[in-house]
Amino acid sequence: MANKGLQILGFALSLIGLIGLIIGTILPQWKMSSYAGDNIITAIAMYEGLWMSCAFQSTGQIQCKVYDSMLQLNGALQATRALMILSIIVTVAGLGIACMGMKCTNCGGDDKTRKSRIAMAGGIVILIGSLSGIVACSWYAHDIIQAFYNPFTPVNTKYEFGSAIFIAWAGAFLAIIGGGMLAASCPREKSTPKYPISRPPSSKEYV
Repeated sequence: MANKGLQILGFALSLIGLIGLIIGTILPQWKMSSYAGDNIITAIAMYEGLWMSCAFQSTGQIQCKVYDSMLQLNGALQATRALMILSIIVTVAGLGIACMGMKCTNCGGDDKTRKSRIAMAGGIVILIGSLSGIVACSWYAHDIIQAFYNPFTPVNTKYEFGSAIFIAWAGAFLAIIGGGMLAASCPREKSTPKYPISRPPSSKEYV
């Protein structure tokens, strides 16, 4: 029963983590304009994401522009795009595999040991997908930090972390926890007790 509850909790956390990864990938607030130094422009806030850049005005108007060409993007942004998409696809596949192996479902046959191994395999796939998301977020964050502390970067073009990168990070960590729970739900094989071999009494004992 405890194993079944662990599987359900791990699946729920992985599903919430997947939602966080999808939302973080779609939102344009991966980095926001910094107000450090003399850059105290509060009328317009600039945001950049994986797919578009947006300008939020103090009047409430929002203007967004999708990136024109993928070849014009820097390497960090292209790698982050690819890793986040890979993370979502792999995590979805892991959830599908884990769903077939969970004890509360009828898929995967009636063999409990086999179903537990399928759930464990799904958890491992989820771990791989969530690790890809963490690598993508960390890579993008490292690029923001490098540009921020670069003395040749103009002050009005410096950026800080946006809310979307934290959502993606949180989703990836939740998926790691959920995938770990699913991977740890495989029961241990029961060891058969070893009894001493009984030998028939020899004929010498009756003499």
